[in-house]
Amino acid sequence: MHTSTHTVLYDPDGLIEAELPLDREPYECLVKAVLAWTDESTLAVRDYEQIALQLTGHARALASDIRRRADQLPKSSGPRALADIVLRETKSRLSAAIDGTVRGAQNRARLVRALYERLDRLETALTPERAAPSGG
Repeated sequence: MHTSTHTVLYDPDGLIEAELPLDREPYECLVKAVLAWTDESTLAVRDYEQIALQLTGHARALASDIRRRADQLPKSSGPRALADIVLRETKSRLSAAIDGTVRGAQNRARLVRALYERLDRLETALTPERAAPSGG
């Protein structure tokens, strides 16, 4: 008899993911380290590719979080419009093939850094929205 220790989760709307905070600190450390590189021969090409893949996955999670938060703002708000622009640029940049170089990994690191900056600005924009009393 075989018993599985895995549970299949069906969450097409991403509601569970929306409640889980991103593990920010390790990625900020990775971004800082990657952006400090100056020598192309530090790692093997496959290592640069793996780091870029890791940053790509996190950038996608960040973009999803930014989308959820931006959707909480009025369509005419400035922070939402800026988030829409950043998300379009993110989609374009993430669609490019991963480059197994220092430059390629650094481009993904810069993207993650920019996404965290946008996320922080959205949080600031949402704080007054959440604190405002509801009219009724």
